[in-house]
Amino acid sequence: MSLRQYEYALAVAEQGSVTAAAELLRVAQPSVSQQIRGLERELGVELFARTPTGLVPTAVGRAFLREAEVAVSASRRARATARAGADELVGELVVAVQMGFGTRQLPGALGALRRRFPRLEVTVFEEPSSAELERLCRRGVLDLALMAACERSPADAHHLGDEELVVVLGAGHRQLAADRVELRELEGEPWVRFDRDSALDGVLLNVLRDNDLPPTTAARVTQTATAVRWAAHGLGAALVPAAAVPHGHEHLARPVFPVVSQPVIAVVRQGAGPAETALLELLRQETWPEPASVSPVP
Repeated sequence: MSLRQYEYALAVAEQGSVTAAAELLRVAQPSVSQQIRGLERELGVELFARTPTGLVPTAVGRAFLREAEVAVSASRRARATARAGADELVGELVVAVQMGFGTRQLPGALGALRRRFPRLEVTVFEEPSSAELERLCRRGVLDLALMAACERSPADAHHLGDEELVVVLGAGHRQLAADRVELRELEGEPWVRFDRDSALDGVLLNVLRDNDLPPTTAARVTQTATAVRWAAHGLGAALVPAAAVPHGHEHLARPVFPVVSQPVIAVVRQGAGPAETALLELLRQETWPEPASVSPVP
């Protein structure tokens, strides 16, 4: 078996067909087919089921692909580390961000990283679930995760700062007249919520419980920008990180009392290389708010 075969199998699983995988990899289709057949012969198992809609990983195939993903990621990191010099760093850095946490700081840090290492390729994606982020970190798929601290946060996580959460209300809402909204004044308000296993939905549930408010659900969404837009149209209130409020909606966002804030941490993979170390240091150099504290609303 070879890493090339692993990469081809992962591409087929992602694209659902040999043709699409070949286009993604920029190789000839017969080459992909040959590598997949050779891999299945060597393993003695069928990795993909041939269906009318395309190639679908079998149960054995899914288990194999999980390990193949780890192996390919490890190989990529090893190559990047070996080729890293004082002014040279190549390869790919995979970063996951949890729903608006670090939205203002990450672009600046990544920009500085790319200017320092222009040949470094950075992939960033958003993941709402703390449990999934923990799983990806544990399996070594991620190089760095930027997320809210939670009970499952690793002991060696790096605390960067604290993100204050704000409530977004529909245009014309009576509470927009206040500079800071007292949460108890939102009694009876429906909420635009997030997926049940997301960090932000957990924060909202805790906030509502602490203020004796029912978790009335107007809708559930997966993205902070969607929550803000729906709240702006009056569907319900939304509780999101202040930094995640899109431009043009700031006038509909208000800090709340009691203050709601979450520590933001960076989780770096074990055996971090120079790229992860550099990005962590650049994130530390960004401006992070201190934990918010205010006087009671009169």
